[in-house]
Amino acid sequence: MIETALPSLSAWTNALRDVDIPVLPGSAAELIQLRAIEDANGNVDAHTLNECLGNDPLMTLKVLAHVSRYCVGIKVEPPETLVGAIVMLGITPFFRAFDATHSITHWLHDYPEALSGLIKVITRARRASNFTMDFALRRQDEDAVVMQEAALLHDFAEMLLWCHAPTLALEIAQRQKADHTVRSIDIQMEVLGIQLSDLAHELMLAWQLPNMLIKCTNDRSAHNPQIRTVMLGVQIARHTQYGWEDQHALAALPDDVAEVAQLLNLSDDAAFRLLISMDS
Repeated sequence: MIETALPSLSAWTNALRDVDIPVLPGSAAELIQLRAIEDANGNVDAHTLNECLGNDPLMTLKVLAHVSRYCVGIKVEPPETLVGAIVMLGITPFFRAFDATHSITHWLHDYPEALSGLIKVITRARRASNFTMDFALRRQDEDAVVMQEAALLHDFAEMLLWCHAPTLALEIAQRQKADHTVRSIDIQMEVLGIQLSDLAHELMLAWQLPNMLIKCTNDRSAHNPQIRTVMLGVQIARHTQYGWEDQHALAALPDDVAEVAQLLNLSDDAAFRLLISMDS
């Protein structure tokens, strides 16, 4: 575990680029069960694996990073989706590669507060991916699945921090809770010496993840409609993570609703009703 801040962005990138990535307990259990089914019957396919594992951002990241490194070795473009990555790898090599996968409950058994913090981030990521998929489908975007995955993975650096530097992640969370007026990036700079968005970008480049995925998680290019779709999904999930009636949600929602209305060519009232229905 990393106990103190590292001296630079490159030091953080080097420290986390090759770490083991634990997954949700359900994913770890599914891997064991599906491996047994495949060994017995040989009828597990990529779509089955995606249905069982695709809602786990840590498992998705683990597979994409592994397969992207594999693709670099054979000089082919890495697949943009979890299904594509599993197809590229093959079913038997997939189970072989992820045979000894740890669950987050085992990984963080000595850090219960960190486990709770990590689960909150994962829950938020799932909501962000759901919002993003709904927006993308309404825009009839052909890259909807990639955009959904980008939203699911958007905060993966924060997830890795909870896994590998839990005391630092907890300090950030406590400071944010103590003073909601301080920007999260300012707290990250004080505690870590870096911004997590910069770390995420550097790790994605180091793993050579697909360009489309990197593009859709780049907050600095939010003028692009696809990126804006992902950013809105992430933004709304973050603002409403404690409920639609939370004071911070109420403060942020007028701007969020206006942006959704503009993205989808709706009135503000229609956009607000749509958001509520999406989350029900």
